[in-house]
Amino acid sequence: MPFSLHHGDALSVLSGLPSDSVDSVITDPPYNSGGRTAKERTTRSAKQKYTSADAQHALPDFTGENMDQRSYGFWLTQIMTEAHRLTKSGGTALLFTDWRQLPTTTDAIQAAGWLWRGVLAWHKPQARPQKGRFTQNCEFIVWASKGPIDGSRNPVYLPGLYSASQPSGARRQHITQKPVEVMRELVKISPEAGTVLDFCAGSGSTGVAALLEGRDFIGVEKTAHYASIATERLTETIRETLTQDDVVLTV
Repeated sequence: MPFSLHHGDALSVLSGLPSDSVDSVITDPPYNSGGRTAKERTTRSAKQKYTSADAQHALPDFTGENMDQRSYGFWLTQIMTEAHRLTKSGGTALLFTDWRQLPTTTDAIQAAGWLWRGVLAWHKPQARPQKGRFTQNCEFIVWASKGPIDGSRNPVYLPGLYSASQPSGARRQHITQKPVEVMRELVKISPEAGTVLDFCAGSGSTGVAALLEGRDFIGVEKTAHYASIATERLTETIRETLTQDDVVLTV
């Protein structure tokens, strides 16, 4: 199978994987945002932070959303150090974040041994306007590499700005779900037939994008509900993309 999905704690699972086994780490960690004060940050769940009260269907919470900034930076440094070990030389890492946690994320990724390369932007056209203020319609993607990048190994020219709305209605299967069309562009930083790792897999959008773009995928998800959804989406993607050449008949 071109994918494996692990249900468990990311740091524990990653510690059991072999070194130099992935080409790109692309993930959307719970970055403990959405509150101006400690009370706002720690007394509200992920669901309360990121979904409206009139949402059409229930989306289960996920853990890890109530750390303060120092704890988040420590946790991210730990797990990105382990991800660094798993990544091949010249491989890459892409981490979603927002404006509040952008400085902490860039610090943590460098403390973990990565070479910080820059910041990409994901523009969300349907973000809510705010009277008297600038609209907060962007999330950011910090990207880095494990040492120098050999451009001839994966000769792609990728944009630094992506625009797409978050899935809505029945298509929204996770509180912080990312659009597959954006993820399909991001996974192209991994060489063809390479392996993409997402240790906060959620509902599996990174994995779906990786499979659609001809990459292998390793995912880790702690919440059982979302691990089940991710497995279903990944399996369905395999079914939809199989061709006759992929099937070998035995007698």
